[in-house]
Formats: sequence, C-alpha cells, structure tokens
Amino acid sequence: MLAIPHSGPVEVRALTSVDESHPRLEARVSAPTAPTDRDRRRWAQYLVNERAEARVYRELASRRDGEEREILLALAEAEGRHEAHWLELLGAEPARLPRPDVRTRLLGSMAKSFGSIFVLALAQNAEARSPYDDEPYATASMAADEKVHHEVVRGLAARGRRRLSGTFRAAVFGANDGLVSNLALVMGIGATGVSSQFVLFSGIAGLLAGALSMGAGEFVSVRSQRELLAATEPSDFADGAIPHLDIDANELALVYRTRGMPEAEAIARARRIVEAARAAGQGRAETGPIVVPDHGDVVGSAWAAALSSFLFFASGAIIPVLPWIFGLSGLAAVVLALVLVGIALMSTGAAVGLLSGAPPLRRALRQLGIGFGAAAVTYLLGLLFGVSMG
Repeated sequence: MLAIPHSGPVEVRALTSVDESHPRLEARVSAPTAPTDRDRRRWAQYLVNERAEARVYRELASRRDGEEREILLALAEAEGRHEAHWLELLGAEPARLPRPDVRTRLLGSMAKSFGSIFVLALAQNAEARSPYDDEPYATASMAADEKVHHEVVRGLAARGRRRLSGTFRAAVFGANDGLVSNLALVMGIGATGVSSQFVLFSGIAGLLAGALSMGAGEFVSVRSQRELLAATEPSDFADGAIPHLDIDANELALVYRTRGMPEAEAIARARRIVEAARAAGQGRAETGPIVVPDHGDVVGSAWAAALSSFLFFASGAIIPVLPWIFGLSGLAAVVLALVLVGIALMSTGAAVGLLSGAPPLRRALRQLGIGFGAAAVTYLLGLLFGVSMG
C-alpha cells in the first residue's frame, strides 16, 4: 500500500508497473496532504474506467491481427498500468466499486456489437478529454500517456476511415441529398395549396428523378475515372523494340524518368534492361511501373456504383413522402414528415461526427439546420407562388 502522510505537502512516487519484466514507470506528482473520502471515490471511478477501457482495447484486438492487434494490446497494457496506480493508492480492491462512466460503458457495448471504426472514433474523442491533467494524484507520466494514446487511437481510426471513406461518403451524400431535396420539394409543393394527391405524386416523381440522376451521374463518373486511369497505365507497347535499342544511346531511360526515377538510376536501369533483353534473345523484358498508381478511390464497377447511388438517394427521398403514402394530409402530414426527416438528418449527422471524432450532437444539429433551412426556403417560395396564383 502506498502510504500518504497526514500533514505537510508530499511527493508521491507512483510505481505504475506491476510486472518486473517491463520497465517501471516512475513519476513524481505533488499531492494534497491527506486523501478524503471524495478522493478515494474518485480513485475508484478512475480504477473501473481504466479497467473497462483495457477490456475495450482487448476486445478490439481479438478481431484484428498483425500490427493493429499488437498496438491495441499495447494500449490495453498501458491502461492496466494506470489501473495499477489507482489500485495501489486505494491499498486494495474496494469492497464496492462504482460502475464505469456512461462513455466507457458505451465504448464497451459498441466494441462487442459494432465495427471497430465507430469504437475507435469514440475512443479518440474520449482520450482527448483525459481528467489526469488536473488530477493531483495522477502522475505526469499518466497524463502524458493519455495524450499519446489519443494520437495512437487517431492513427488507428484513420486507417479505418480511409477504408470506409468512399462507401461512407456515397451513402451519406446520397441519403442526405434524397432527404433534403425531397423534403424541400414536398414542402414547397404543399405550401401552394394543392391537393394531397398532387403532393404525393410530386414526391414520388422527385424520388425517381433524383435517384435516376444520382445513379446516372455516378455511372458516368466511375466509368470516366476508370478510362482516365487506364490511359495512364504503363503498357507493353514498346517491349518488342527493346533488344534492338542502342545500349549507350536510347530513350528507355526517359520512360523510367517519367515514372519518377532519378536520371542516373534511370540510365543504369535502362542499360540493364537492354542487356538482359539481348542476352535472353527475346523481344520482351521487364519494364514495370516505378510508381504504382493508387486506384483506391475507384471501388467496384460503374454499374455497382450507379445502383448503390440510386438506392442511397431513394432511401432518403422516400422518408419525406411516407406521411402522404399512408394517407395523411394537411398539417399532420407536414409535421410527421418534418419529424421523420429530422430524425434521419440527425442520425446521419451524428454518424459523421462519430466517425470524424467530432462531437456527434454538434454535427447532428448542423445537419438538421441545413436540411430544415432548405425546406423553409422552398416552403416560403411555395407560399408566395400560391398567393400569386390565387
């Protein structure tokens, strides 16, 4: 047990490693004279939080292999060192421990049920709000650990974001576009005073027109990008001429220089390739690309991209029309449409916030404000148009 005197300032030396096979992490921190019951309750809370966070990292590590697994296990080990610090201050395992805080429990639940990208994004946000900077009984090393953990988790989350970015961008953009455009359409049409049936038909027409437009646009975009990339790929067009090149004066070195190789290295490589082709007595030699093009942004076929964009837009655009599909009309239909679209907008905004490591509520409210702002503009225009027609 770590003894804490009852009078005068004290320098607490915390030995935060419990395994002699690892370096002992030592740090000095100035602490109050005598811990109070409130202090001990706070230590117990830190203890269970660190323990729960270590379980989260181990749960994520169990689904990974290679380097990512090792990194996550190292984070769990670090949380274990912090846990040992609070346990040492408490003297022993308390008879009654509090529950982990809401954030940590949420992380644990998501680690068991969802993909690691969401958990890591939440963990990144959580590690940025460490309480140890202002905690007199935490060592300076522990506070520093938490800052480094934030950067480590940010790096792991960034890997997942890069893998997810293309599909996620298409899903959020398509669904959000469908939500906002069709809500604005039915609000504007409804404000003119036309019948509910006309609003319904307008909403369905807007859904089909927008979804078809999104699908066609995505098809053209992916097909055009693939064609542009294909035009930049190295080819074997000149391979048959290689044995006939002059070893001392040839343009093969220029090929390698256009692919990013320094001049001297390109000349030496060109000479080796020509000599090898002549020695082999054949018209083909290895002239592969020096810089491999990154085609990570082009995923799947143009048809698959078109279909997914169509479905994403339609899934969003159908929501504002649901009240009229089920026979509602007038103010009741408008209010229900706004509620449904508001929930959907806040959900997509919160998801973006989670994945970006930003506050989910702020992103959700931003998304809601943009969507409802667009609907308000078209509603006012519909009112003006209805009055002028009347």
